[in-house]
Amino acid sequence: MRNDRALFRDTVLAVVLAAGSLALFLFYDAADLLSQPGQPADAVRSPDLVGGALVLLTAAPLAVRRQWPVGALLASAVPDTLLNALGYSLGLASVAGLVLLYSVAARRGLAVALAALMFAMLVYATGALLSPLDALTWADHLVVVVLLAGAWGVGRAIRLRRAYFEELKDRAARLERAREADTRAARAEERSRIARELHDVIAHHVSVMTVQAAAARKVLLSDPELASEALSAVEHTGRKAMAEMRDIVGVLRAGSPAELGPQPGMSALPALVEQMREAGLSTRLTVEGHETPVPAGIELAAYRLVQEGLTNSLRHAGPGAEAVVTVRHEPRELDVRVADDGRGAAGVAARPGHGLVGIRERVALYGGILSIGPRPGGGFEVRARFPLKDGR
Repeated sequence: MRNDRALFRDTVLAVVLAAGSLALFLFYDAADLLSQPGQPADAVRSPDLVGGALVLLTAAPLAVRRQWPVGALLASAVPDTLLNALGYSLGLASVAGLVLLYSVAARRGLAVALAALMFAMLVYATGALLSPLDALTWADHLVVVVLLAGAWGVGRAIRLRRAYFEELKDRAARLERAREADTRAARAEERSRIARELHDVIAHHVSVMTVQAAAARKVLLSDPELASEALSAVEHTGRKAMAEMRDIVGVLRAGSPAELGPQPGMSALPALVEQMREAGLSTRLTVEGHETPVPAGIELAAYRLVQEGLTNSLRHAGPGAEAVVTVRHEPRELDVRVADDGRGAAGVAARPGHGLVGIRERVALYGGILSIGPRPGGGFEVRARFPLKDGR
């Protein structure tokens, strides 16, 4: 459809220029040329059918100047040269040559455009040499040369401008594709982060609830009051798990901003240790060194490491085991360790779980060093050392 509109406009241009050239050719009075001294009386031919046909043929190629600019220029040059050689008045026919030269310069490469300019100059020079008229001066010829060069220059400028805008469009498209790729990568990273958070939260709280529910079942008949406390702890843990999960997946809600609470950090470790004690795992927290501000991301990673390590101890350390959480603040490092003294061989063989494997990603994200494995004297240990830049 776009090509059809361009063809229609070019056809209209060819018709208008042909009609104007023919009218000027038919009604142009050559008496002025004949009155000049030294000009032959028969130098200018009177309008006739042959001259009118040549005028129309000079303008007709304008209709296809976009599709075949080089061919149109060649086709127009032949009748234009014949008009000059036979001594006809050109009227507006020579304007077609300027338009076609502009079209070649605007739509073809530099080599073809330069060849077209040289060809147009040659056509004009040939017509001037063959013409019986001798009325034009060197200044007139110079004006024609300037017009040809000007039409060619305008065409090249339009081509360069069009190429510039095409480059801008292409660059914008590339930037849009890059932005979409970055968005997809960010979404994938966010999904991975949410998956890790959900796993840590669910694994921890479900493990605590399982242990508490098992304790309540064992003492349900013999000590109903203790069983009620255990069930209350199960309810409290479940509510806390639901609240944390709502915070984590809140960013996925469409149409409303997520109401996120602060992410847990080092200050939440005492509450976590107390929760594990209530679940039946003897747990101690030791903080060493001078406490300094720690980046929020490292705080969250350290908290999740302690949470996963204690959950692992709760599952596998066995009855009567004790877990010790040690947080050591050093000038350029944060050392976090969870160690238990569980001695069950089966329990050691069952470790590490998916959560501890996921902890590796968290620690590696901040350039930390993670070690997971059994302790020499028995039990299991999870330890991470996070580097701190400039003491932070």
